[in-house]
Amino acid sequence: MSIASIMVSLDRGEAASARVRLAADLARRFEATLTGVAARKLPHPGPAADIASAQSSYDEERAKLAEELARARDIFEDEAGGDIRTGWREAEDEAEAFLVRQARGADLVVVGREAGRPGAEDMAVDPGLVLMEAGRPVLVVPPGVERLQAARIVVAWKDAPEARRAVSAALPFIRRADQVHVAAAGSEARFEGAEEVSELLARHGAHVTTHLWNAPVRETADEILRFAKRQDADLVVMGGYGHSRMREWLFGGVTRTMLRTSPLCCLMSH
Repeated sequence: MSIASIMVSLDRGEAASARVRLAADLARRFEATLTGVAARKLPHPGPAADIASAQSSYDEERAKLAEELARARDIFEDEAGGDIRTGWREAEDEAEAFLVRQARGADLVVVGREAGRPGAEDMAVDPGLVLMEAGRPVLVVPPGVERLQAARIVVAWKDAPEARRAVSAALPFIRRADQVHVAAAGSEARFEGAEEVSELLARHGAHVTTHLWNAPVRETADEILRFAKRQDADLVVMGGYGHSRMREWLFGGVTRTMLRTSPLCCLMSH
């Protein structure tokens, strides 16, 4: 596994600049190309007295969108710097749908932790939706985090395809880490194969330890974050577990909590 192409989602929220700096630092570390992505759908036109009024309203919205996209591109170019290969994609489109389509050309997609941040408006993407639809590993970055050292990594292990894919996606980080902790929680933790995963990562050169917790499922996310803090880790690797019902993504408790509240970067795969 290697990382040659990274995509980062842009919006007008305060966290966008830090997110680009983090993504650019990763691009330097892995000698990857960094592509900024931004999109917003024009609102549906409201009632208008006549065709001229409707056209005027539409033109105003188009001009506003062009300004927003230009500002997003300025943020990207200012924060990415001139010492890495970069690209830019923009569109008048739903933000998540556009990013998901562009993700076919990425090894890693970097998004903000939550949609709906103040000032972000409709350009912000829902990280859960991108995670479930992109078919690529997604790095979810909390507000205010502008560097990911990933010297100490916690792998939140569950013996499921999503976690296996997440571990494979994280190998470029894991190979460079000083310490990797593979942790499994719950009454069946000893049957989840965490030790075998640790052996695999050791074969890839990782300095790895295994941890089994008998924590209730409802407390797993909090236990992961407490453990990561004790280990001075700044990256959690985990599967993203959920399914679609009536066009709504429904997540398991751990995934939902990490997407909404984790103060650490999370590398997730579905």
